[in-house]
Amino acid sequence: MGDQRERRDRPSPVRGAVGAARRAGRRLAGLTGHRVEGVSAVCREENGWRVCVDVVEVPRIPDTTSLLATYEVELDGDGRLLQYRRVRRYRRGSTDD
Repeated sequence: MGDQRERRDRPSPVRGAVGAARRAGRRLAGLTGHRVEGVSAVCREENGWRVCVDVVEVPRIPDTTSLLATYEVELDGDGRLLQYRRVRRYRRGSTDD
């Protein structure tokens, strides 16, 4: 009985960059409550994935004045969240320096 529960609690392994991006977006949205806008980078690491997830931090009207942020999310090979951190905050429509 304990083995069955252990298997259910263990997430399925991440399969490819698309799977890593989706998993990172869901994990980050669940923790921060921010709406995911997109993914700007996915990188396979030795023991997992590093994903840059773009979110809407402060929605405003008009939408072009909303504040967005990019978070770097690290997942292990099974898709468990190891850590995340905000690496950039910007106004929608602004360009990189």
